[in-house]
Amino acid sequence: MEYRTETDALGDISVPLHSYWGAHTQRALANFQLSGIKTSGGLVRAVAMVKKAAALANRELGALEVAKASAITSACAEIIDGKLAAQFPLDAMQGGAGTSTNMNLNEVIANRAIELLGGEKGDYSIIHPLEHVNLHQSTNDVYPTAVKIAAIYKVRELSEAAAKLQGAFQSGETKFAHIVKTGRTEMQPAVLMTLGAEFSAWAEAVSRDRWRAFKCEERLRTVNIGGTAIGTGIGAPRSYIFLVIEKLREVTGLGLNRGENLPGETANSDAFVEVSAILKAHASNIAKISNDLRLLNLLGEIKLPPAQAGSSIMPGKVNPVICEAAIQCAMKVMANDMLVCEAASRATLQINEFMPLLAHALLESLDTLRGTDAALRLCVEGIEADERNCAVNCAGSATAVITAFLPQLGYAKALVLLKEFEAAGGGDLKKFLSEKLGGDVVERALSPESITALGHKQNAENS
Repeated sequence: MEYRTETDALGDISVPLHSYWGAHTQRALANFQLSGIKTSGGLVRAVAMVKKAAALANRELGALEVAKASAITSACAEIIDGKLAAQFPLDAMQGGAGTSTNMNLNEVIANRAIELLGGEKGDYSIIHPLEHVNLHQSTNDVYPTAVKIAAIYKVRELSEAAAKLQGAFQSGETKFAHIVKTGRTEMQPAVLMTLGAEFSAWAEAVSRDRWRAFKCEERLRTVNIGGTAIGTGIGAPRSYIFLVIEKLREVTGLGLNRGENLPGETANSDAFVEVSAILKAHASNIAKISNDLRLLNLLGEIKLPPAQAGSSIMPGKVNPVICEAAIQCAMKVMANDMLVCEAASRATLQINEFMPLLAHALLESLDTLRGTDAALRLCVEGIEADERNCAVNCAGSATAVITAFLPQLGYAKALVLLKEFEAAGGGDLKKFLSEKLGGDVVERALSPESITALGHKQNAENS
């Protein structure tokens, strides 16, 4: 492999000749071979958006020559479009509050811009990573701003995925509205309900998650771009600080606003903690719902769609693997929430040194939940009900069935009838009650409409 020599504050270093990155990135590659997890592509694209906005603002203010600004913005546009992805090889776990990622972008943008102007990579007399690409910026305002931008795009994707999952449960609510089944509390038969009502409860939980995800975008719109090192704007013209946020809104298409207290925005990461908590709530619902689906599949009341062969030794065994995977993904998101909280709380004084961990955990959670919702939706859409098993389980849940007659009988009389039924040897409780109360009364009490009605009419209302 051929190399070129670049120089930074620490001296000379060899960089692969055809790489667009430079000295700082090369040192970071050696320093941070830690997790094997690459910096999020969404974060890379978001940083490129910030760099493009800065170049546009600097060009308009005359701080950057038109030709240089145009080359920089063209290079940024390529990165935003997903090109040059191989030029961002850094580990997500890195020291320096994100400086290595910021410099990786500065160097790649500079060298690509140099090419566009007809120069050779590494000739920073044409375009310099710091003097031109990073002009009037700091890692400490670029990186947190980019994390929020990347998160907003991913929040929107998650909200859309949650909406589709909600729709799948709502379809089940309608499709299975006629199927009477046993409702359970504390893993025991409780009272009757419909399978449709059970699906409606899951749909409602996901609906809340969808709304929370949609609303949490508001927590991410306030950014600290223009604050430079610690929020005071040192090194940046006042005109740039006011203009760059306008350019960033144009580049991203997002309703971003500059924080009124930039030192506060730079020093504190609580907005990320709030968003992560919303993601944890969704993860909690996903885990609960997935486990419910596994249990109903075990009880034979629903049939989950087969996804793959379930065993290397047991022929024909099919496992609820989508639900199992969803539960594991939910656990990962809950663990990431702890990391976000820890990373935010460990910030010291004017900046958060642990932004790389926070960014990785938050963005990973967003990606994980989006993918989980999509996979679970396909699973839910393929669910079939086993009406026979639902009926059998109802018939075997005498306490659940007799409770449906409390409005007509009251607790004491219902208990007497139940004991009489058991003393007679059990059997078909519905037939037993029909003989005692009349077939019409039993059919009406056990109909889907009656058991899903919101309460019952009092005698005075019936008269």
